[in-house]
Amino acid sequence: KMSFTTTLATLLGVLTLQVHPSSAHYTLYDWNAMPKHVKLGSSKASCDEADFLSYHIHVLFWQNNPSHIASAKELYGRFIEQFQLGDKNCTFSPDDPEPEHDMCVFYVDWDMDKPLTGGPFTTTQFSFFIPVHRIQDTSAWMLRNRGIHDVFIHPNSGCQVDDHTKWYVASGVEWPVDASIFKCNYPGCKPTPPQEW
Repeated sequence: KMSFTTTLATLLGVLTLQVHPSSAHYTLYDWNAMPKHVKLGSSKASCDEADFLSYHIHVLFWQNNPSHIASAKELYGRFIEQFQLGDKNCTFSPDDPEPEHDMCVFYVDWDMDKPLTGGPFTTTQFSFFIPVHRIQDTSAWMLRNRGIHDVFIHPNSGCQVDDHTKWYVASGVEWPVDASIFKCNYPGCKPTPPQEW
């Protein structure tokens, strides 16, 4: 004779086996065993098929040239004014693809006396986070208005190496990118903990 608890546990066990996986509640074991791209809601297992979740527009300039610095600051301000980004600072890591986030401005330290640190770029830069639906108008504006500066536009898919070495668009000088710093290389990846740039 089975107790009520044993009967209930047996019944729940049978029901759990018959529930379709897409509607089941996962155990900690299931969650840990699940591929990372599935945890992030992506059906894409390979970077070859990765969706572009957002973009970055980077403007690269010479940090030791006063006229380049002044011109870069002017371009930075004009982009912010053109797209009404005055109070829209990015509050997340540049490594995060952040699908659905609004356009925003990544922090830039304009103190050019400091040594260059972090990031994949080999010169000073500033950047903007661009949602997918705004890439056409923002990139067209930047390409037309870049002046003496170099522009590097790349998607954010979670596949950071491919985002910066295969799927980018450059206007002006193509500066080398140090892809060795990237920690993510699968669709939808967000580095944990976030990289410090």
